[in-house]
Amino acid sequence: MSERHESEERTAGGPLGKLAGEAKEAIGSVLGKEDLAREGRLQKVQVEAEEEAVEQGQEAREAEQEADLEAERTATQAERHDLEADLRQAAVEDDVERQQREAAAREARGKDEADRLEREAERAERVADAVDPEEESR
Repeated sequence: MSERHESEERTAGGPLGKLAGEAKEAIGSVLGKEDLAREGRLQKVQVEAEEEAVEQGQEAREAEQEADLEAERTATQAERHDLEADLRQAAVEDDVERQQREAAAREARGKDEADRLEREAERAERVADAVDPEEESR
């Protein structure tokens, strides 16, 4: 076969291209035209290769989507873990602040009680001095 003839061979794709290739192959075989039969076989093979390429492309896209989904799922789990840790930390900090407020309130109540007891002792001392003034001069 010459170079010129090979370069002129063109194939159509898709289901019709495959059907046309089968028809060319059959007609070429029946009529004894090996060039036509060869062109038909070539067209069938090319259509099958295109179909396989489309299928592999779809599988690759699906695999990529699955990988993207898994990456997103992993990122979401990491974010959830971080948020849960933040919530635990905030709860600890809130508990510490509450304990500090309670301690400050207890301290203030203790000071108030000490002040009250001191005033009461001073008042009792004044009463005692009023009852027994000699004690004061001794």
